[in-house]
Amino acid sequence: MRELIELQKKLLPDVLEIMQQRYAILRSIDLLQPIGRRGLAENTNITERSVRSEVDFFQKQDLIQITAKGMFITEEGKVILEKLASFMSEIMGLRVLEQQLQDKLSVRSAIVVPGNSDSHEWVKQEMGKASVAFLKTIIGDNNTIAVTGGTTMAAAARMMTALTNQGDPLFVPARGGIGEKVENQANTIASEMARKANGDYRLLYVPDPLSESAYQSIIQEPSVNETLQQIKSATIAMHGVGDALTMAQRRKTTDAIIQKLKDNHAVSEAFGYYFDGEGNVVHKVRTVGIQLEDLERMPYVITIAGGKSKARAIASYFKQGKSDLLITDEAAAEQILKGN
Repeated sequence: MRELIELQKKLLPDVLEIMQQRYAILRSIDLLQPIGRRGLAENTNITERSVRSEVDFFQKQDLIQITAKGMFITEEGKVILEKLASFMSEIMGLRVLEQQLQDKLSVRSAIVVPGNSDSHEWVKQEMGKASVAFLKTIIGDNNTIAVTGGTTMAAAARMMTALTNQGDPLFVPARGGIGEKVENQANTIASEMARKANGDYRLLYVPDPLSESAYQSIIQEPSVNETLQQIKSATIAMHGVGDALTMAQRRKTTDAIIQKLKDNHAVSEAFGYYFDGEGNVVHKVRTVGIQLEDLERMPYVITIAGGKSKARAIASYFKQGKSDLLITDEAAAEQILKGN
């Protein structure tokens, strides 16, 4: 396929450019529906005039439906998107980025979606769709899926669909909440994923972080202990990676700890662990839930993180953290490969 694409680029460059633009617009309609022309132009960085022309084309081809609420993609439009996905990844060079990421980060698999999630929310939804598609290839009977919080994971929850007709997947929060917006908390994400996947869920009403005395007291509670055992026995973990100082501030960390993170050049955070640029743990928050060592025995660990601003954090985590699959975006991938 790569050879054919290179020939097309030389002989029919305009055709490929048009195809990429139309694919991007149709994909955005699918992710953001219902959406109007102005909103579509803003989310694709394409002029309203061009969007209007392409929308007319899609409507004539019966790929979208226009209503008073906005545009919706039709079933035929969804089929077109699915069939084009692999081809468009080749055209945009995403397959090359994926292979280079696998080599650089020593991860078993990598999936790169187009765009920069720092700039466009729909890119997070694209990463979410990719995570759901991967889950469908590995899900079996009686899987327990542990999920963390955050905006990227919340986007993945919005894109969740039914996973399997056999066995009910159980969704659990990977750890306690950190006092952020309720829609971005692990409890909320676990329950939403379960509802859309036709599965079940358990909640963990525990703050994060905890003092040592509070931790020892809370884990003795029967209901907390039962949920904690289910979390520890998870077969699949889905998590994000955060910027170290940003996560510390979200946790309302003391000035002394923030200074410690700065002194030790903390770059990334995941599961309550803070890592420096070489992947060394420089600080750990006492949390109820998954610990770093728990990941080693899990059959599948899926890391979902993107945005150019998170490139250093992602690279830092992968020098230490266990993951079988990285789902990221084009901007993060390119920045990681640049090494800065």
